[in-house]
Amino acid sequence: MGARLPGRRTRDTPEHYGFDVLIRTRRRTDDPVGLARTLVADGCRVAIRPGATDDVGTLVDGLVAAGVAASCEFDLSVDRYVTERPAGVDVALAGSPEAADELAAANPRIRAVVVADEPGAEVRCAALASRRVRLVRGGLVPGRRGSDLRFVRCLNVLMAGDGHPAIAATDPRLIAIAGERAAWNGRPPDSWEHVVPYGVRTEERQRLVAAGCAVRVAVRSGRGRA
Repeated sequence: MGARLPGRRTRDTPEHYGFDVLIRTRRRTDDPVGLARTLVADGCRVAIRPGATDDVGTLVDGLVAAGVAASCEFDLSVDRYVTERPAGVDVALAGSPEAADELAAANPRIRAVVVADEPGAEVRCAALASRRVRLVRGGLVPGRRGSDLRFVRCLNVLMAGDGHPAIAATDPRLIAIAGERAAWNGRPPDSWEHVVPYGVRTEERQRLVAAGCAVRVAVRSGRGRA
């Protein structure tokens, strides 16, 4: 196990709240560009999920003008990406695995989102292990231990590859396991990243950044329900 991170742990965990904070959090912002500027200044990367009424092109222009576009990516469904085709910013695509993987293969700025709870996720991770992937656990399902084991199996595959995995986890055990697997596979800090939602486990995020880890904060825009 790696060195202990500085600071004390918070209790922002599923056990504490009674639900999966990564999936259920509803905290939003009406100023995603301003929040992105603040988070980047704090040493983080940012993932922005545009609201339904947000114009993606306008958001991109705002990020470029703020000088933070290189540290940001958009969280989009496959359908919205195909409709709006944002240029000049990285994208994490969720939705149909076949469509997302095909688009990611054609564009190095696209990161495929893999849900560990979905059938075939481990096989999919093996196929994507040399590319950019975001691994998410999925919603709460009966038998949480089984869900975590599926997540860790996918994590092991991605960390052993030569791509750039982004590991979306708020559970302290899964965060620690991600760091251990990265160390075991000799990965430098910038070759992968943690993903945490805005407004959840803020002190944990700060400790990770202080320890030299790459951390991306997932931000949901408040302009319409996405």
